[in-house]
Amino acid sequence: MTTCPLPDRSAEWLEADGLGGFASGTVDQIRTRRYHALLLAATAPPTGRMVLVNGHEAWVDTPHGSFALTSQRYAGDVVAGDGATRLTAFTTEPWPTWTWTLPDGTRVRQELVVPKGTAAAVLAWSLVAPADDVRLRVRLLHSGRDHHALHHENPAFRFDPTTEDGALVWRPYDGVPAVAVRASGIYEHAPDWYRRFLYTEERARGLDCTEDLATPGVFHFALSPGEATLVLTTATTPAQDSVAVRHAERVRRVSLGPRLHRAADAYLVARGNGKTIVAGYPWFTDWGRDTFIALRGLCLATGRFDDARAILCEWAHQVSDGMLPNCFPDHGDAPQWNTVDAALWFVVAVHEYLRRAPTIDARDARLLRGAVASILVGYATGTRHGIRADQDGLLAAGAPGLQLTWMDARVGGHVVTPRIGKPVEIQALWLNALRVGAGFDDRWAALAVRGRASFEARFWNEARGCLYDVVDVDHRPATADGRLRPNQIFAVGGLPFSLLEGERARRVVEVVEASLWTPLGLRTLAPGEPGYVGHYGGGPEARDAGYHQGTAWPWLLGAFVEAWVRVRGDTPEARAEARHRFLAPVLAHLDQAGLDHVSEIVDGDAPHTPRGCPFQAWSVGETLRLAELVLADDTARAGVAC
Repeated sequence: MTTCPLPDRSAEWLEADGLGGFASGTVDQIRTRRYHALLLAATAPPTGRMVLVNGHEAWVDTPHGSFALTSQRYAGDVVAGDGATRLTAFTTEPWPTWTWTLPDGTRVRQELVVPKGTAAAVLAWSLVAPADDVRLRVRLLHSGRDHHALHHENPAFRFDPTTEDGALVWRPYDGVPAVAVRASGIYEHAPDWYRRFLYTEERARGLDCTEDLATPGVFHFALSPGEATLVLTTATTPAQDSVAVRHAERVRRVSLGPRLHRAADAYLVARGNGKTIVAGYPWFTDWGRDTFIALRGLCLATGRFDDARAILCEWAHQVSDGMLPNCFPDHGDAPQWNTVDAALWFVVAVHEYLRRAPTIDARDARLLRGAVASILVGYATGTRHGIRADQDGLLAAGAPGLQLTWMDARVGGHVVTPRIGKPVEIQALWLNALRVGAGFDDRWAALAVRGRASFEARFWNEARGCLYDVVDVDHRPATADGRLRPNQIFAVGGLPFSLLEGERARRVVEVVEASLWTPLGLRTLAPGEPGYVGHYGGGPEARDAGYHQGTAWPWLLGAFVEAWVRVRGDTPEARAEARHRFLAPVLAHLDQAGLDHVSEIVDGDAPHTPRGCPFQAWSVGETLRLAELVLADDTARAGVAC
């Protein structure tokens, strides 16, 4: 349970609706991002996200005075309202819940629930202990904009609601979903604009950072007789009963199990009639590479085999010339094929699913193996962007101006880490994919053997005791990039089959640990290397330039810790030590940044401040894979279907 006081009251919470929409904010309820909202709905799940209700103002009136529950930050770093100073408790279990203690001793609790599968949010206020003549006033703050945009005062906003099916309904702009509000109190129409809210995280990222919000009126509630509720929905969402919703949602969340399992639930969302994985909140949607990396932890480690099947089968239909798109194409959108590794991670995820799922439909198995075969044929014979199996059995890829690996940042038209040639983790994925394919088609076995021999001969860098990051750089034979990066760890851990054994494997792990490991991830470039960036920040260009130049990524810990345990014989003692040394700091991070979740990135330099998305699917997925599979004790492992 996460309770205040916290080291940082700007830590963020998330409530996802399972459709791609969500509610999010900070512990002290001062919005710091354009994405923080009470009602943010996906109009084409999981995409087309619109911010409908950004936040609220609340005051409590008692016989001893009027007291704010909320605070807002405005331009000039002015904080208006002192409600944040009265906040005395906060928890995310089973959902975000705040408690304020007022100067006269009155204690007020607020709960926020986003029920799964509905574009809705339920707000409820109650007294912690009985008190006479206590009243609540609430103003909702509306916009009606794309979640990446900002809103400003304008004469087009429609303040007047209509009454429909017992709800007040606002239609602020044409083409924007209507907002329906059902209240247990009385509504007083009093339209106004609140101007120049300041979002400090947007300012820190070098982006536009002020916004104006519309507030149509005030909701009045009597708190002494009982609970006050506001139910916010899109107009097309069925009416929600506050008590029933919270009871059903509490039962559902209890069934999800431990804390990280509940966090995993946020990333599994609907897409049409199927399922997909949102890469991260608040700004990512579903991406191919991220989906297949995260799936092993989010789905397979948590026993969600039906979700894994649905996701993999949906993506299996997207294979084209051996490739999978970098992101799932929406209706009418052209797929983007700028990824060499998404299809290879798909093969790994299929292998893990077929190995672990307790029951598998024969038709699904044929579909998935057919997709794997199509990928191998496409890559072996050659496909887009110079992706092809070379004579040495290794996989070449890349063309100028493209970013095909997970190190995919661009600054304008400049690719920061192009890695054209034969990147080390791509070889690990390729040779693993060939091993998987050889399990049901012998024709891949010889290519796998040839590629493995070439890998051992070409990638070892004896001078540094580790692996080159890329060989045949820019498709120039006999060249190598010796910069120390984390990608080599996938030759030892993180994938079903290791490419290195014995002394070389151990030396790779030692070098990576010594130069790249941080308690919250592996650095993308070693300190001391030319171009190392230890602090991720500044405007978009500065951030993109440092994204893979020293910034540490928590998701890489999955491969590193698995490699660390493997070179120690995968003994119970090694797993116990790894849980203490490597897993414990990540679990402690669940109480920082994005509460209950794991961040996208952290600074390479101490104190390794969390950056990027505070809620990242593959970070949570790899933490779950470590906790539930890689580092599980022998008893737990015995219960895993193979």
